[in-house]
Amino acid sequence: MPSISKKGRSMPESPIRKLVPFAEDARERGVEVIHLNIGQPDIKTPQVALDAVKNNTIEVLSYSRTEGTDQYRKKVAKYYAKHDIQVTHKDIIVTTGGSEALAFTMGCIADSEDEVIIPEPFYANYNGFAIAAGINVVPVVSKIEDNFALPPIEAFEACITPRTKAILICNPGNPTGYMYTKDEIQKLAALVKKYDLFLVADEVYREFAYDGAQHYSILQETGLDNNAIVVDSVSKRYSMCGARIGFLVTRNKSVIQAALKFAQARLSPPTYAQIASEAALDTPQSYFDAVIEEYVERRNILIQELAKIPGIKIARPHGAFYCMVELPIENADDFAQWLLEEFEVNGKTVMVAPAAGFYATKGLGKNQIRIAYVLEKEQLITAVAILKEAINTYSKA
Repeated sequence: MPSISKKGRSMPESPIRKLVPFAEDARERGVEVIHLNIGQPDIKTPQVALDAVKNNTIEVLSYSRTEGTDQYRKKVAKYYAKHDIQVTHKDIIVTTGGSEALAFTMGCIADSEDEVIIPEPFYANYNGFAIAAGINVVPVVSKIEDNFALPPIEAFEACITPRTKAILICNPGNPTGYMYTKDEIQKLAALVKKYDLFLVADEVYREFAYDGAQHYSILQETGLDNNAIVVDSVSKRYSMCGARIGFLVTRNKSVIQAALKFAQARLSPPTYAQIASEAALDTPQSYFDAVIEEYVERRNILIQELAKIPGIKIARPHGAFYCMVELPIENADDFAQWLLEEFEVNGKTVMVAPAAGFYATKGLGKNQIRIAYVLEKEQLITAVAILKEAINTYSKA
């Protein structure tokens, strides 16, 4: 029998999706599963985006330009200008989701066995993208006790070797909800300039900033034109996860030229999705104001309810819509599976994302979970009540 590649064997399972079969089995038994595991917003997609597709009169659904249409990229550049980020459409490549932008970036900046430093916990798929590219992830641990703030810059510097090519951050963070301050970004900027490295920022949650905090992009930092690469996406911003439209944004012309060759290999981003995404740029600010107000309320209720559970630690998120929680149990993977296989309250249970998959360091995060507060407030209250009873039951088993 032919053997599977080393990359195929090494590719990690998604900590977010690997429990899906158990959730499906629970539903077949008649148990309602409340999903706290995945960042799929329940906020409505802007009507202007949906109408742009419904009312389109395209007769031939043809390829678009490899880098995305000029019209769309120019409009995206104007969007960035509103956020004090000065780029032109030539600095932007439209990708099939932020995932492809990350994959292109990995391919452009590093060769096999090169290294990328990432503060952990981090978005689990970073591990997958790195393995696919043959890159080694070098983690720097951030701690729940510090709310997952940026680790000391000395910890990053200690990890730099001749094989180091980049530092990668997610800002605001998935899974932590932490938003890096301007000072923290500037410390990273100084470090990558000192060692001539890339600084890659996944900024897909830019709009989701709470408590008066202001998002500071690496593309706002002066003197970083050759080092800064931003990964972006419409998925969460406009509740358009299924559109699969993202961007790679950089003023480094060599990176753009290299990324374009990767993009040419997949031909072009999807046409209808670009039409919807272009229209979404006309979404009024009132939409985002309402969305942020809703998420702040959800976050506050979630933390309020979680605080009623004895023995847990909670990281207070200031951006995105994720919350990391440390439970008074030993193994969150086993607990999450048990929730779906054996536990229910009035015909309901909850599905969470075990956090170990968000770490690269073995053994870390085993008693932590990530909660996505993308549900209505009443559902969150019910879900946490079930979680509280489940922890009590599980601890006595």
